[in-house]
Amino acid sequence: MLSVLDMFRVGVGPSSSHTVGPMRIGLRFGQQLARQAWPAGARLIVTLQGSLAFTGHGHGTLRAVALGLLGHAPETFDSAAAEHDLSRLPGRLRCGLAFDPAADIQLDYDTRDLLHPNAMQLAVLDGGQRLVEEEWFSTGGGFIASRRQLEQAAPADRVGSGHDVPHNFGSAAELLAVAEQLGVALETIVLANEDAIRPRAETIAGLDHVAAVMLACIDRGLVTEGILPGGLKVERRAPALWRQVQQGRSGNEPERLFDWLNVYAMAVNEENAAGGQVVTAPTNGAAGILPAIMRHYCENADQRRRFLLTAGAIGLLYKQRASISGAEMGCQGEVGVACSMAAAGLAAVWNATPQQVANAAEIGMEHNLGLTCDPVGGLVQIPCIERNAIGAVKAANAARLALHRPGHGRVSLDQVIETMRQTGIDMSQKYKETSQGGLAVNVVEC
Repeated sequence: MLSVLDMFRVGVGPSSSHTVGPMRIGLRFGQQLARQAWPAGARLIVTLQGSLAFTGHGHGTLRAVALGLLGHAPETFDSAAAEHDLSRLPGRLRCGLAFDPAADIQLDYDTRDLLHPNAMQLAVLDGGQRLVEEEWFSTGGGFIASRRQLEQAAPADRVGSGHDVPHNFGSAAELLAVAEQLGVALETIVLANEDAIRPRAETIAGLDHVAAVMLACIDRGLVTEGILPGGLKVERRAPALWRQVQQGRSGNEPERLFDWLNVYAMAVNEENAAGGQVVTAPTNGAAGILPAIMRHYCENADQRRRFLLTAGAIGLLYKQRASISGAEMGCQGEVGVACSMAAAGLAAVWNATPQQVANAAEIGMEHNLGLTCDPVGGLVQIPCIERNAIGAVKAANAARLALHRPGHGRVSLDQVIETMRQTGIDMSQKYKETSQGGLAVNVVEC
């Protein structure tokens, strides 16, 4: 199994599929190229295909690829160092190859029938001869895979590799069966699996680091004013709403609860849209939902760990049984999955039974089925920022509804995950992160 920490990766905005993944691909390919010498006239060519081509400019994909090739990693991203290195291009990369992002990153809008809609081809050319060529894919949430890995369904080239664990669950039914057999909560099962991967102290430190980055992102977003980049002239709204909430002018319960969740979620996604540091949860486009719920409802470190462990377990089910890629599933695979994860985590914090936790996750997804991904201008701003706010409110309500239903629901979590997968397959490609349908074509970009 993958580690639950693979579901929560520290990265940089605005997109895990279109920024974080391509940066990791560029970094890995550049490291491979640096191991050998190249002819003086050789140069590197990158071709973005599918969704990476259609929304590459708005999602910062071209810049992310160049930064990866220059040796930058999302987890340790330094914006000042990044700008310094980019200023040296066109020029030579660390591997010695010539590279001009303006000319050598090409957008292929025509190729169809891709193995995955987030496709990248990287090649070394010397005159008319191709010396090396590889095909890579950004598969959602910052996960990456080579063509060989996707074809063979092998995990070695992804962000996280598979591990042998004591409780290897491939479905919600299997996870719940383990919980019933052992008489333990879901987070206990997950922790036992994580213990097979690394020492317990390292897992706890990893969870605490994820929580700290999430909360820091909220704090930055609550006080940072201005216009988001990209040309849509979208103004950051979280700071003004935050002032209203603090001054008690935002209404009474339950409306006030909405404002707390709204402002935290929007703070994160405005930071993401500006290219700030966020946690994929499970993606950048849906990065605000889990932090909003955690900030409002988790009062201490133990609750935050329980929340993340439980939410991560649900995320693993979606990753294994369907997809968390907006280019494959639409936004149901991003905001929908995040809502499902957050609902489960919150139910666990409220001491729900394992079955109620699964019910919360099911409700969270059931009412996001069919959600399209149609970002205006290819930017992760409209409708993405408000959509995270709505998703956070939905997650809290899903957890509440689950607590009032002690037994099995009519629809199981496994059934709703499979429904999401089938819906994503049936969904028109223009509604899956290509900016070719929906709001992206019906909203004027100025």
